[in-house]
Amino acid sequence: METIRSAAAEPEGRRRTFRIHGSGSHDFYGESLEGELLETRGLQGISQYEPSELVVTVAAGTPMKVLEAALAAQGQCLAFEPPHFQVATDGAPSAKPATVGGMVASGLSGPARASVGSVRDFVLGLRFINGRGEHLSFGGQVMKNVAGYDVSRLLAGSWGTLGLITEVSLKVLPVAPAEAFLMCQLPQDKALNLLHQWGGQPLPLNASCWVKDTTQAGAPEILFVRLRGAHAAVQSAKLRMSQDVTKLQSELMEQTAEAAAHDWALARDQRLPFFTEHAASEDLALWRLSVPQTAPVLNMPITASATFIEWHGAQRWVWAPLSEASNIRHTAAAVGGQATLFRRPQQATAAMRLNTPVFTPLDPVQQRIQQALKHEFDPAGIFGPRRLNAHF
Repeated sequence: METIRSAAAEPEGRRRTFRIHGSGSHDFYGESLEGELLETRGLQGISQYEPSELVVTVAAGTPMKVLEAALAAQGQCLAFEPPHFQVATDGAPSAKPATVGGMVASGLSGPARASVGSVRDFVLGLRFINGRGEHLSFGGQVMKNVAGYDVSRLLAGSWGTLGLITEVSLKVLPVAPAEAFLMCQLPQDKALNLLHQWGGQPLPLNASCWVKDTTQAGAPEILFVRLRGAHAAVQSAKLRMSQDVTKLQSELMEQTAEAAAHDWALARDQRLPFFTEHAASEDLALWRLSVPQTAPVLNMPITASATFIEWHGAQRWVWAPLSEASNIRHTAAAVGGQATLFRRPQQATAAMRLNTPVFTPLDPVQQRIQQALKHEFDPAGIFGPRRLNAHF
């Protein structure tokens, strides 16, 4: 805290800035990485865990695999399936495991997000050090804590720009007693319509993804679905969904649990061929489109090379050049969504970075709110400068 206080008191032209660092698993994301490393690895350990209360409190530098192992031993889990991102953009494995603090600061969720909620929905409380060097606590360790402003959830997805998270309390859930892994060959329009139909029914639909790689002639278009819930609910859903697929002249096939679980873990961590085969491309960028689940098939640029759809249609990934940024963002906005530049090409120049922002530009009101929050929590601007915005 003294280091942060002294930096905040330094003259503006010579002021030190800091980049909060756990494992570096999320370093690929954002506008730029600036500032001295402020390591969180020394903050480790589960300080409190009450399985019967479905609450765990853990230090920010604790590896996620340590937390997940402790939960699994009690038949519980992080239902939102946070990605670990253990493989870098160039395909090399990361030497350090992802941390709990990075999980919360990034706010990224895995395949089950559309069914169970996001990271933010599971944060009950946290402690963090703000830009004044004050160690503050917000929220609590119970699910019905509603007193005051919900600052703890505000930190989720802030990417280390508002303060250093030191400890977080999370809601956890029991592992579902039954699950099933299904797949069928369907074109994108029929797959989306089917997901919309199933979404309006009381089915234990936990996750879904549709993929088509246009770089391979004749590559199949496949819809994958994961069910989780009570045994009776899963069995009943399999029968009903099979009938719906048959009406579309396709067949609903069931995958083995071992193979399917491995594939869903790869999808969570973006290690499926869709993500890895283009990762070393010199000109293709990975775009993340967040759109309403009911959005139709999007009219992607002809230079787009592949498509991957998750969250029952709400999250759509596409590989396309940076030059298509305007078209992609216009396409997303036309259906009420937005597009984020998730991974830049390997050879992106400084000019390309400046001309193609990671995030869709905010309107004046949203920009003013973001700047006000930054000034309130980090008035000297010492945390993560230009991580989310190239200009501040």
